[in-house]
Amino acid sequence: MSFFSSVALAPDDPILGLTDAWLADPRSPKVNLGVGVYYDADGRQVLPESVMRAEATLTARRRARSYIPIDGLPDYDSATQRLVFGEDCAAAAEGRVVTAQTLGGTGALRVGADFLKATLPFAKVAISQPSWPNHQVLFRAAGFEIGNYPYYHADSHGVDFDAMLAALLAMDAGTVVLLHACCHNPTGADLSTAQWREVAGAVRDRGLLPFVDMAYQGFDRGIAEDAQGIAILLEAGVENLLVANSCSKSFSLYGERVGALSLVCASADEARRVRSQVKQTIRANYSNPPTHGAALVATILGDPDLRAQWEEEVGQMRGRIKAMRNGLVARLAALGHPEFAFINRQAGMFTYSGLSPAQVQRLRDEFAIYAVSSGRICVSALNEANLDYVADAIARVAG
Repeated sequence: MSFFSSVALAPDDPILGLTDAWLADPRSPKVNLGVGVYYDADGRQVLPESVMRAEATLTARRRARSYIPIDGLPDYDSATQRLVFGEDCAAAAEGRVVTAQTLGGTGALRVGADFLKATLPFAKVAISQPSWPNHQVLFRAAGFEIGNYPYYHADSHGVDFDAMLAALLAMDAGTVVLLHACCHNPTGADLSTAQWREVAGAVRDRGLLPFVDMAYQGFDRGIAEDAQGIAILLEAGVENLLVANSCSKSFSLYGERVGALSLVCASADEARRVRSQVKQTIRANYSNPPTHGAALVATILGDPDLRAQWEEEVGQMRGRIKAMRNGLVARLAALGHPEFAFINRQAGMFTYSGLSPAQVQRLRDEFAIYAVSSGRICVSALNEANLDYVADAIARVAG
């Protein structure tokens, strides 16, 4: 008898499995609004000019492909730390911030989860309801007891802030609270500056440990502006926090798996000890990260000309996403559905469209338009060639 005879068939990933179904669909036109990838106006994935220039620079150097440190390229770690916390972060200047290169933002979340489980074995984790499905998977796989806090208000299509704040104030001290820095996935509903300040106060006063996921820095208001929540937490006197950030979207380096985990500590000595344990966590998992993607990011962030070009290109991506939101809202209004105006109040690549699972299924069956059953759609997958088709289909299934 096979040792693996009892293995059950796992379900398809709800997002990546959707792409497989879309690829297999022979109909035309067909539109994939499920996967979280930025597409340009022609429906193609982009490779920013700044990344191509950095790649040419690295190719010309012809460096050997040797192992890099367990916690990643030092230039990448320091540049990423400045990107996340800003140039004038007191905690960083005092040596209280540990930053380690990871395998994408997902890797940062998992390394952080494993470190926390070893350090705080009895802590609970609270995740927004809803959230990116993999958040639940990652923290549960690390052995945590998972809870949820209210976040999205279906009627207003925004943040249910009163319920969220009340939940934070009722949590046990030591609870790890997962927060989205910006461009909340899947809803696109973000906290305002004033709300971030209230969250920071609640986290500080209740003795909670914030773990901030920042996968879309630059896709809402700007590079620095999208990291504002992290700065507010530190300004409020929150002593410890973790940040997982990703370069997949803002640098279009999806397949390179470039991310980082940063941890803010109470002192430089604590940071030294925390770094040693984070390195042990990485060593036991994948030993050390790959070179190329991180070298690209470090090259861009370390060169003023490339940095300026990259920020301009991120601004163009951000502008196109907002234009597609505006375009979808305008077309739906023209088709007799002004109730979708809330899409313009949401931010980033995703919007919680308000469509029911049955309506999403109709989009797929009748129009070959694929979206997640929750009604989340990727706005960056829209363009002038498919916008009318998608808007008409949504109007038809919305009734």
